[in-house]
This record gives sequence, C-alpha cells and structure tokens, in this order.
Amino acid sequence: MAKKSRRAKAKQRARMAKAVEQRQPQQPTQQPMSMPTKLQSPARVSPKAQAPKAQDLTSRYQYVLPDVKRIGIIAGSIIVVLIILSFILG
Repeated sequence: MAKKSRRAKAKQRARMAKAVEQRQPQQPTQQPMSMPTKLQSPARVSPKAQAPKAQDLTSRYQYVLPDVKRIGIIAGSIIVVLIILSFILG
C-alpha cells in the first residue's frame, strides 16, 4: 500500500488542531499573577479500553498473512538461488 503524502498528513494535523482549538474555551489574555495550587494530570485510560477487539483486527488486516507468506517464499527462494550461485561461481 502506498503511504500518505506529507501534504495529506499536514492537512490532517491542521484539521485536528482546529478541532482541538474549537473544543477548548478561549482564555482571557491577562491572567492573575497567582500560582496554581495543584496541577491536574490528564485522566488515564486503561489499556483494555484502548485495545481494539481481536475480531476487528482480523477483519481489518486479513490481507497481511497471505502477503507475509508470499514474501517469505520469495525471500527463501532468492537465498537458495544465491547459495547455489555461490557454489557454482565460487
């Protein structure tokens, strides 16, 4: 599969940045000179909540296993040909 172009990635980043800016309320330009008492850490998401289901992955990447097998067969045959040529020419 072909990679996305850098231009497409830049457009995606720009859209994401706009979406984030629109979600966050605008802060006033001048803030009081007080120190924050406690910084809040972002909420942690459990790994189970982030991990996609195995069935989703198998349906999404069903083409990968045949491709890996094909690549392995081709690589193995090239290595065998190189070994045979090393004995013939060497």
